[in-house]
Amino acid sequence: MKLNKQEKAMLNGDFGEAVKWAIEHQIKVGDFFDAEKFIPISQVHMMVDPESVGEGGVLFLEKIMNLGGKVVVPMITDPRGVDLNYYSPLGQTEEMANIERRTIKACTSMGILMTNTCVNYQTIMPPTFGESVAYGDTGVVIYSNSVCGARTNFEGGPSALAAGLSGRTPCYGLHLDKNRLPTKRFQVKKQPNDLTEWGILGGIVGKKSGSYWEIPVIEGLDFIPSSDEMKHFGAAMASYGSTPMFHLREITPEAKLIDQTIIDNLEIIDITENDINSLKSQFGSKGDKVDVVVFAAPQLSIIEMKKVASLCKNNNFVVPVIVCTSPQVYADARRMNLVQEIESSGAKVLEGTCFYNQYAKEIGEANGWKKLLSNSTKIVNILGGYGYEPALANMEDCIKSAIIGEIV
Repeated sequence: MKLNKQEKAMLNGDFGEAVKWAIEHQIKVGDFFDAEKFIPISQVHMMVDPESVGEGGVLFLEKIMNLGGKVVVPMITDPRGVDLNYYSPLGQTEEMANIERRTIKACTSMGILMTNTCVNYQTIMPPTFGESVAYGDTGVVIYSNSVCGARTNFEGGPSALAAGLSGRTPCYGLHLDKNRLPTKRFQVKKQPNDLTEWGILGGIVGKKSGSYWEIPVIEGLDFIPSSDEMKHFGAAMASYGSTPMFHLREITPEAKLIDQTIIDNLEIIDITENDINSLKSQFGSKGDKVDVVVFAAPQLSIIEMKKVASLCKNNNFVVPVIVCTSPQVYADARRMNLVQEIESSGAKVLEGTCFYNQYAKEIGEANGWKKLLSNSTKIVNILGGYGYEPALANMEDCIKSAIIGEIV
């Protein structure tokens, strides 16, 4: 990689040992992906939940902290793995909570803002068109590239930390114009009707794309989707296909800039109602027992919180219902009495966490939960690997199922 004067000084240790580690790490990443240079970035989002980090990761963060590491651009965090106001009832241990506390201390000491959200594009300074950033969470990356028109790759935790310390990232992948062009073309034959169907549609596109280097363009939509609909669409697509970006024809900002001949040369892949039903049928059916209902992955927006609250009103659940939202939305939802309305039904709202990265396997074992129901296509795709038998239904049917203890 070609280094400028400042980057050479970083590598020489002129900015301290923490920055020296950061630029050394990023050079290795850049060399691996054949990056020619670095580019400056304006903000960073890092995944650093305790389940992923573990004891070794905390020790590493503490080492960088003790080396005097300080971030030089605004840097925020993905959801936590432990809501420190509510963890013992879930079956989470004091050891898990202590890893969380040490992670928070190390991060805050380095100037990292503990925003604890995977929907920062809905809550905290969403990136703007053409802005180069270094983001971690899959749902964050795909939304920011696609809907906002910002530029980022999937940054692993160490790479995100390095970007925060150095203020730059290797210039490869989605930072380059050539890698943002469509390579797959999909035609929607069945319009999605709710957040779950948007997630299913995203899951199908991701599965059929199947590679980080494939960029799908989707045609045939009859209406412009909302932020929440594109949130579920992108999160599921990234979960099923490691896809970092999509184009919605005539909707997303870069879709209108694509040369028509590029699209015309791509084979059309139809997505039909049978495709939708086939994926959904893999996750539960009417009459199946339900042990727990989860609304998470991505965290809920204030609009989703309001809808959950309205569905919970005057109902009592016979199985646990867990709702995960960001600290920013949680504060607004409490002020609007939405948290209280949700919890009056017996549900529990968790602040700043997301179920799948908060020791979901251990929580399931501690509570005897096996049959998990959610409206998130992303989470049901993930939790099969955590010992659950996940089922998928829209938000209304999830609530109805929680009332009787089986899928309606």
